[in-house]
Amino acid sequence: MNHPPLLEGLHVVDLASFIAGPAACTVLGDFGADVVKVEPPRVGDAYRSLSRVPPNPHVEGVNYPWQLDNRNKRSIALDLKSAGAQPVLQGLVRWADVLVTNFPPRTRAKLGLEYEALAPLNPRLIYADVTGFGEEGPDAHLPGFDVTAYWARSGLMHLTRQQGVPPAMNAFGSGDHSTAITLFAGIMTALYRRERTGQGARVTASLLAEGAWAASMWLQAVMVGAKAPRPIDRADPPNALANMYRTADDRWIVLVFANEDKQVPLFLKAIGRPEAAQNPRYADSASRRAHSGEIAALLDKTFATRTLAEWREALDTAGLTYGVVQTLEECARDPQLLANRVFVPIDDGSDTPHLTVDSPVRLDQEPKVRPRPAPDLGEHTDSVLHDLGFDDAGIEELRKAEAVA
Repeated sequence: MNHPPLLEGLHVVDLASFIAGPAACTVLGDFGADVVKVEPPRVGDAYRSLSRVPPNPHVEGVNYPWQLDNRNKRSIALDLKSAGAQPVLQGLVRWADVLVTNFPPRTRAKLGLEYEALAPLNPRLIYADVTGFGEEGPDAHLPGFDVTAYWARSGLMHLTRQQGVPPAMNAFGSGDHSTAITLFAGIMTALYRRERTGQGARVTASLLAEGAWAASMWLQAVMVGAKAPRPIDRADPPNALANMYRTADDRWIVLVFANEDKQVPLFLKAIGRPEAAQNPRYADSASRRAHSGEIAALLDKTFATRTLAEWREALDTAGLTYGVVQTLEECARDPQLLANRVFVPIDDGSDTPHLTVDSPVRLDQEPKVRPRPAPDLGEHTDSVLHDLGFDDAGIEELRKAEAVA
């Protein structure tokens, strides 16, 4: 398609860090918005150093997390603590359609970044704020990360724990990136409202609320009086046909049979035990639940007799639903992900560009822009200031005042 990107001409100021806020801005940039990343001079956004902090992997010359969540942005090095920065900040607010921040409430107040302070400068501004624990309540002031707010406090860490094993850490950034999509959805909803009313709005999202939404099926059950599930015990699961099994080559398969009456006979035939269908201990869902530990022990022995490839062939032939616990290396080469363009090349001018993970929101009729390299610190300071109406002399004065770099 030859028409301009959907969000071309939309101005976004990214005043956020680590990770949900910047990632939401990235999705806006994927659809063509002009995103200006505001960073402190000299040190820049602390997110730039993440790839060098153990236990994160480090690839020499490739700042992979920075590229992932800051592609298609311009960077301005602006010291928000400097009094000389106020004209620039006010210019950014007047220029912006959307401003995203994740500063804690006290920091916002200290820097003059509260919604109440900025909205009068631009009545059409969409002010998007993401926090760890929400805007109100006794813990609103606390810093929040996805592992503390999204994963631990929401109950997800407890819900997914294995019996007798310490709780597991979540995949780094998983709560942040899901929260980013919620924030993006809120921003787009507010932009739609602006089309209807002509007025800006405040959008909020939190890691804790996102975690509660992710755990909401069990949370809803508990809220109406149900008993919370016991810790997961793979050897004695609630349902042996919704469980994980190790193959002969030390790989794992996850069974998920949604229609047991239809699938169990096919499964028993596929594993070479069709006679088990006549055993009254395994005859229906209730009896299988009652003997789930016994069934799991039998399936442990069964799956240990063949390799993953052999089991995939048997289960695929039977038309059964299952999953393979893939490694990240396998996922990065997964033909299904490649076929659906989940991995896209970075438009860096090289013959063999690195791939990056595309954001998951898509419209068939609205192609995204190609992901450009994430900016160097302050790479676009002058061009952004010119866009805000500063001339060369004014920019020089800002540098002398150490408001920009």
